[in-house]
Amino acid sequence: MAGRADGGPYAQQPHGTDAAWAEQLLDHLRPAGREPRRVVTWLGRAVGATVCLQDGTGGLLAGEWLPLDAAVLADLVTGRISAAALEDGERHVRMVGIRHPEQGPAAGAVLAVARPEPFDRRAADIVNRTACVLELLLRERKLTDAGRRLRRATADLRLAILQLLMVEDTVSARRVAAGLWPGLLEEDTARVYVVEGAPAERDTLAEACADATEGHALVVRCPAMDGHVIVVSPRPAAGDRLRSLVDGRPGTFLGGSLRQRLARTATAYGQAISALAVARFHPDQTAVYAERTHPERLMDPAALRAWSAGVLRPLDILPHHIRGELLATTRLGLEFTAVNAAKVLGVSRNTVRARMDRVETLLGTDLSHLTTRAAAHLALNTEAVQGPYDPDGTAPHASAPVHLGDMLASTALRTWAQDLLGRLDGDGRDLRGTLRAWIAADSNAERTARDLGVHAQTVRDHVRAAEPVLERQLLAMGSDLYEVVLAHLATGALATPALGGANRAQPDSPVHD
Repeated sequence: MAGRADGGPYAQQPHGTDAAWAEQLLDHLRPAGREPRRVVTWLGRAVGATVCLQDGTGGLLAGEWLPLDAAVLADLVTGRISAAALEDGERHVRMVGIRHPEQGPAAGAVLAVARPEPFDRRAADIVNRTACVLELLLRERKLTDAGRRLRRATADLRLAILQLLMVEDTVSARRVAAGLWPGLLEEDTARVYVVEGAPAERDTLAEACADATEGHALVVRCPAMDGHVIVVSPRPAAGDRLRSLVDGRPGTFLGGSLRQRLARTATAYGQAISALAVARFHPDQTAVYAERTHPERLMDPAALRAWSAGVLRPLDILPHHIRGELLATTRLGLEFTAVNAAKVLGVSRNTVRARMDRVETLLGTDLSHLTTRAAAHLALNTEAVQGPYDPDGTAPHASAPVHLGDMLASTALRTWAQDLLGRLDGDGRDLRGTLRAWIAADSNAERTARDLGVHAQTVRDHVRAAEPVLERQLLAMGSDLYEVVLAHLATGALATPALGGANRAQPDSPVHD
């Protein structure tokens, strides 16, 4: 095979009056046509040849594979030569190295063109100029890929920070954030916002949220809900900026939490989700979690804290970090479905279940029962808000254990519960009776229907109808439902669960899905 080295794709310039091919080639640089495969296909037609575009390792990027002289190919890849013309008696081949600035003289790709007849000046010009265009397109592709990887890595870091906040590891969250977003989590408190839009437009919505908060907020694509963007911001102006963003965007809604300590990010997230449900019915498509009377605020603070400590005391034998991990996971597992809790935490569903099963075992209780979940939720959130009870072992112990039933029997709490549930009495469909039976059946509509002798859809319709009356989400599980459960316990409509004394008939009983 005869061959010769050429000066490269820049050595020759097109000449003559035939400029149509140059215009066609330039069209491939337009935004809608920037695709190396299309350029290679065009080149094959333009010079009547078989074309191969391969990377430096021999992988085919576009066109058809061609057997090439290994020695010449190695010289092109290493940068010893930039182009070559070969003849083996049956075909004429031109090979051009396509460099990338970051690789120095070495070629990131090689363009090979083979045809039966020799390459005249016009054909050689087309090959060389096409190599220049391919160099630009491949360089753009590398930059685009690098940008995409950078954005993905940044998004993964943001999610990792959120997941650390969700499990109350604020120290690690600040350490991770400090490298890329200095000062982002310096304050001890923040609000959480959830922006909802069409799943197909979420990337655009997330970018708009980042622009609106000017880099002073943690903006995360929710791992559990495809249409949600989570925003954690310590700055008061973030709410106004996000409201302006939502304004005028059909199908876009904003829910915001109260200001919470960073360690209570999971609680704030739950509040934002609750507010988001309300925002769907507001004219301005936004809502902030309403500050209202919560049942725990009507209980004796000292008694509530002592009771919570007693419930959670079996976990005190664990190392601090394991105890914190189990409690944080269980709080999320009670607030959301096990599947969504796993997505938010970045672990598997089985991991969430295993951690919650371990908590069930240590507490000697069964979280498959709705009343028990409500009581456990109360104990876990009490510690989350007030901190561990007597962490140094210096506080005096109560002379007698505190019982949940005693705390629920207070006059203030009973009055609140009667007022709340009394709102349902004005409906002729007996929403109150259906709701009580549904809670007693652990939110299972089919079991409730059998108990009441009605259709399961009727049960769901009644529970759904109770939501706007009580101003609380019920079917979605979480804090709103647990408050309504506690109201039933306070009025005596349901029996008070005995945390720590239940016999678990099924050791692997599932959490709600």
